[in-house]
Order: sequence, then structure tokens, then C-alpha cells
Amino acid sequence: MAKNTTAVQASIRENSDKIEIAKNAISKKSKNLTNTNIVFEELANEDWRNKSFAFPNHRIRLATVFSGIGAIEHAFQRLKLPYDIVFAGDIDDKCKISYFANYDITEENWFSDIREFDASKYKGKVDFLVGGAPCQAFSMVGKRLGFEDARGTLFYEFARVIKETEPKVFLFENVKGLLNHDNGRTWCVIHGIFKELGYDIHFRVLNSKDYGIPQNRERLYCLGFKSKTAFKFPAPIELEYIMYDFLEDYVYTKYFLREKGIKFVTSHKNREKSYTQVNGDIALCQKRNQQFNWHGDFVYHPVAIDENFEEDFDEFIFDVRDVEEKYYLSEKVAKYVLAGGTKNFRTSTKTDLDVARPLLNTMHKMHRAGVDNYVTHKGRIRKLTPRECLRLMGFKDTFKIVVSDTALYQQSGNSIVVDVLIAILKQLDITQYGVENEN
Repeated sequence: MAKNTTAVQASIRENSDKIEIAKNAISKKSKNLTNTNIVFEELANEDWRNKSFAFPNHRIRLATVFSGIGAIEHAFQRLKLPYDIVFAGDIDDKCKISYFANYDITEENWFSDIREFDASKYKGKVDFLVGGAPCQAFSMVGKRLGFEDARGTLFYEFARVIKETEPKVFLFENVKGLLNHDNGRTWCVIHGIFKELGYDIHFRVLNSKDYGIPQNRERLYCLGFKSKTAFKFPAPIELEYIMYDFLEDYVYTKYFLREKGIKFVTSHKNREKSYTQVNGDIALCQKRNQQFNWHGDFVYHPVAIDENFEEDFDEFIFDVRDVEEKYYLSEKVAKYVLAGGTKNFRTSTKTDLDVARPLLNTMHKMHRAGVDNYVTHKGRIRKLTPRECLRLMGFKDTFKIVVSDTALYQQSGNSIVVDVLIAILKQLDITQYGVENEN
């Protein structure tokens, strides 16, 4: 943990001539702002699912920065649209491993550090540029240092790549908190820079649960068009699935929590603040580190009668759906209250009765089972598997998992939801920006 914290602090304090140039340029624009009003774009009236692509055989020349595991690339795969990857890149080496395992790209067209990437040679060769700059500088759960965080200037590199490549359309994705950071001044600076590049800008916050994926994930989507465009963002659709529909049928023991993890996940504080959720219909917003620190979504598995546990399973009796941990008996107290009696006094030790015993005002004092009522719940709690996390980001099972669980959890939490991208691609008809397929 100390190593990760040090790395994060280093990325925040990172400095260079390029970062200073970006900070100074951004600071100047921020001071000159006269209007910080933010007006959301309208939503379309028609159902985007009924829209057809005008040129389904046109080939899209796609380029991405902060590419992660290729959400937009997977969206094109799901839509069965022809596309070529012009360039892509990510500073995370493990993202590169996942990306190369799932998409067709050469080493020549991959870059690691966007600050060292010269995109000039790709000018006029990109139809669609997509990127979601690191959001920690603006996220509501971070320190919100904005442009003072070195990572907060990375959008400036995205703008530079736009300037160097001049794509027909670009898509910039980020956290919702970017809009209200510094009372809206941050977004107005970014919005202004995009407009200075000569693009017609449209932006809106969209939630994944409104586009087919049961995850409460609100993100800012900003589209830039090289020419004036009458674009409206895709209308929400009725959610037809719940999180349960995305779960795997068989799960390894290693994903089940031990007693310490269960008590943390089910604590009143975490449940009240929605840090954790068990058996929810709509998943919480995935975070890159949620599965590492027990935050996020979890699944409760009731245990069948006479079920045999795996050899290394740490059995823990608990019902996380409605009852807080404090209402469960410790092993010591359980042996006392469920004892059959002492000497000449005998009493029933039955639990889970169909008809309750008389309720007494002393029940909180842990009387014997002959006096009080007790119920048992035997089950297990587990975290979501990497595959389930991918599914809840819109990645089909055709996506190859070639990295560790820890790396995949991070990659999934950092990604863009594929189904939202599909809705946007259909709504704007991305094929009209492609080129005729020579094949």
C-alpha cells in the first residue's frame, strides 16, 4: 500500500517544462473567464436502437489515447462495424498486455506516455479520436486538486493530439465532478480550449443504467465535430436487466470473503454511505480499486441444506440483506443461549421457529433459547469476479482476460461503459465519418 501511495503522490507533484506550460496556459484562461454558466445539451426524442447506419461498409479510422482496455474498440466489435486502429496508448504496461491480446495493433502505432507522443504524422488520417483523461484530479472522491495536480493537465495533451491529427469527430469522457470543479471554471476552460481548436462542442452527463447496463455510473461525454452539427445525445431506454443477470454460474472459492471482510462490507457505516452493496439490482459505480479495499458490490449466496463446503472455506453465519452484524451472536454467547439447560432445568434450543415464542422486553439481554427467539442464516458473501466486472462495463465474454485479477479490476473500473458508447455511435451515425472500404 505504501508503494502505491508514493506513486500517486509522485504523479500529483510531477513537474516538467511541458506541465508548467500547460498549467500557465490554463491559469491564464481561467482568470480571463467572464461566464461560467454550464448548459446541458438536449436529449433526442427517437429511440437510438431503431436507427440504422447509413454506410455500414465504411471503414472508421479510429485513434485512442488513455486507451485502457479499449472500450470504444469493443463497441465497434459488438456493432460489427469495420474499423482500423490508427494509434492507441496507455501508460499502464498491463493495459498494453490486455489491449494487444484483444485488438489488432502494431508496436509502431502504440505509445506509452502521451506527453512524449508526437501525433503529427497522423494528421488527416483519423476519423474518430476517443480518450478519457485520468479523472483523479477532479473526482468527488479524490483531493480535487484540479489543474494543480499534474494529472489534471493531461486533458491539455488530449487537446494537443486533436490539434495535431484534426479528426472529423472526437469524444472526451470524464467524471461528472469535472463540471462543478472550481465552481464550473475548470470545465469552461476545457470547453473553451476545444472550441478554439475549431470544433462544434456538445456535452452531457449520461448514466450507464439508462443505456442497458445495471450500473449507476454517471460520466461526462463531450463530442467535438469538425463542422457544425445538429446533434442530440441518445435518449435513455428502459433498463431490462439487473445485476444478477450478469453473474457467473460457477465461482472459485477465492472470491468469497472471510469473516473480517464480511464485517467490513456489511457495517452500518459502509452501507449507509453506499460504499458497499450486497445483492443490489443496480451496481454501484465501479472504481479502479474497489475490489482491493472491499468497496463496491458483493453477492450473498445462501447455503443449501447439507451443502458441503470447500476445504479452505471459512464458514460464517450471516445474513447481510437486512440485518446488521451487531445483531448476530458471537460464538461464546451463542453457546450460552443455545444450551439445553443446566442440572434439573431443561429447555428447547430450537431456532427458526414457524411460530415465535412470546416476545419479552428483556430479549436484548441474551436470554436462553427457551425464552427468546433466534434465527440462523447460513451463507457466504463474495466479491464480483473480474469477468462479472467486465460484463457490467459492457464487455462480452469474447474479451480475453490475460492479466492478474488485481490488474483486471483496475482496468475495468477505469474503463468507459461500452453500451453507452454504442448508443452514442448509433445516435451520431459514426459510419458517415468513415471512408469507403477498399476491400
